[in-house]
Amino acid sequence: FLSSDCISGIQMLSVQPDTKPKGCAGCNRKIKDRYLLKALDKYWHEDCLKCACCDCRLGEVGSTLYTKANLILCRRDYLRLFGVTGNCAACSKLIPAFEMVMRAKDNVYHLDCFACQLCNQR
Repeated sequence: FLSSDCISGIQMLSVQPDTKPKGCAGCNRKIKDRYLLKALDKYWHEDCLKCACCDCRLGEVGSTLYTKANLILCRRDYLRLFGVTGNCAACSKLIPAFEMVMRAKDNVYHLDCFACQLCNQR
């Protein structure tokens, strides 16, 4: 990762009824819900911490988020936008950074391209 990239953890916390409501970093309103999220040293409503690209709720898709260029992103969109891509050793076509791959020594393959060279069995 480049120095301007950031991976941050997401914590789901119970709101204690006897504490002063915290302000949401997304909408600036008080968080009066039963649960809140803590990420990037800030507090968020569950609905307010979303990926800037696909709008998914980050608290539901994992325990990490990615930031770059003032964007808050899910892993898939971070890799799609900023990940390193490469070519398949079998078909030579591009493999997107977010796609699952098979590796053998220094070679990388699409899952569908990873097969025995003698019998073509996957």
